[in-house]
Amino acid sequence: MNLKIIPLGGLGEIGLNMMVFESEKSMFVVDAGLMFPEDHMLGVDFVIPDIAYLRQNRSRVRGIVLTHAHEDHIGALAYLLKEINVPVFGTPFTLGMVRQRLEEFGILQYVSLHSVVPGDTIPLGDFTVEFIHVSHSVVDCVGLAIYTPAGLVVHTGDFKINHSSTLEMSTDLTRFARCGEEGVLALLSDSTNVEKKGYTVSDFEIGENISDIIRSGKGRMVIALFASSVFRIQQIVDIAAAENRKIVFNGKSIENCVHIARNLGYLHIPERMEIYINQINNYPDREIVIVTTGSQGEPMSALARMASGIHKQIKIRGGDTVILSSKFIPGNERAIVKIINNLFRKGADVIYEKISNIHVSGHAFQEELKLMIQLTRPRYFIPIHGEYRHLVLHGRLAKQLGICDADILVIENGQVIEFDDDGVRLQGAVDTGRVLVDGKGVGDVGKSVLKERRILAEDGIVGVTMGFDEETGIVIYGPEVFSRGFVFESESGHLLEDAKCVILEIVEDVTSETPHRVEVIRVRMQAALKKYFDFAIHRRPVILPFFFEM
Repeated sequence: MNLKIIPLGGLGEIGLNMMVFESEKSMFVVDAGLMFPEDHMLGVDFVIPDIAYLRQNRSRVRGIVLTHAHEDHIGALAYLLKEINVPVFGTPFTLGMVRQRLEEFGILQYVSLHSVVPGDTIPLGDFTVEFIHVSHSVVDCVGLAIYTPAGLVVHTGDFKINHSSTLEMSTDLTRFARCGEEGVLALLSDSTNVEKKGYTVSDFEIGENISDIIRSGKGRMVIALFASSVFRIQQIVDIAAAENRKIVFNGKSIENCVHIARNLGYLHIPERMEIYINQINNYPDREIVIVTTGSQGEPMSALARMASGIHKQIKIRGGDTVILSSKFIPGNERAIVKIINNLFRKGADVIYEKISNIHVSGHAFQEELKLMIQLTRPRYFIPIHGEYRHLVLHGRLAKQLGICDADILVIENGQVIEFDDDGVRLQGAVDTGRVLVDGKGVGDVGKSVLKERRILAEDGIVGVTMGFDEETGIVIYGPEVFSRGFVFESESGHLLEDAKCVILEIVEDVTSETPHRVEVIRVRMQAALKKYFDFAIHRRPVILPFFFEM
């Protein structure tokens, strides 16, 4: 029987993780993630995968399986469920985060959520999916053993192998090894950190480093991290308790995450240790630890507001220590550095990954990736989760371990891998792509809108207001010329006055007998002003004519 594996997002890029497993009669989806906008996507809130293929085959979709609770794996779920309402399967913490998002979208009561734990198996049409515990940077993560009509496929999800982690944070190597003994048709493995040699740093080593910083600090500690880093939050709570410090959680996302983790028993905070944000001034600075959001420089995050001095309750001052316990995600460097500089200006001591080892990646390094391949011993290897160079390098790593070139499938979004009795082949491609979400608009911002926004951002606008007599076409008002985002007012005076002359010349050239005179003036004026501004100042603002007839 045939098996198709089709990535709709997450291959050749970081984020947008979504993959389809398809047989002749049924299909299911692994993850439904988003991606944060790139620099050129002005005004866009985030990006989700194009689900046109799922829409076309909605009658065969049996469910959605989630590997963990990060936004790049669950952030697009609400948008998918609005169109294709099928059962969703995930671990308790993952579903806790999902419920919160679905409630915000107003669709929670219409969705069927099913909680699973590692070791559980579920039937999905022609498939059976088993959940395998893996270690990552958030709790309750799973990889998948997928029993398909063509054979066993292993999907690692995001993972690392950390031998010093607690049982709850460890990757179940024994189960992956048993998959290898059963015979693995294909291994789909996380490629994010394939460029990193060796092994990931131990979580406990990071905890010791943070402990040393807190122990030596004389003032308040402000620690910014990813809201979903529950294990790191527990480490900070334990360290703060040992130092007799109170702990404060500040920031909507981290407060929500802490609430979910505590209710599920993943986070334990001693009685009377946690205080509210409005109580911090009731205690000496030496007794305060603030855990907050904004480690990636998000403009309205709690840390950003502290750095800019507009946070209502927390004012950064000399003696404070700020720890950014996360890596700089590519694209966020400028925003993060701006916050760091502002914190230093306010007298704080700022500690971040470039000067101290205070963050550990949740993705496997080279030696861990090799071990996963060696344990599962797949017939075919498919690198996933990464930019294209990561996929290629992961394929080379697999080749070093004896997998031949023909059995290493480096593909991108939309390409179809098909397995049958004759082996494997690439079988064309399906429609895929990126859908931009801007406010409540989904997919209504395209390349042309982004181009217009870029022009407005780079060159500004020049508006021209004119009134015409409806019967004669004679100008009875204007032209009035104004600009926004074009040049400083002190510089624009002569430019805009000269622009009026250009407009009046056009008006004089177009005689009153000319058919559709006002429209002709509009078209010729726009072309002439573009040419004039390009010549005079080497800029091409958007020309907006506001013409009316009376």
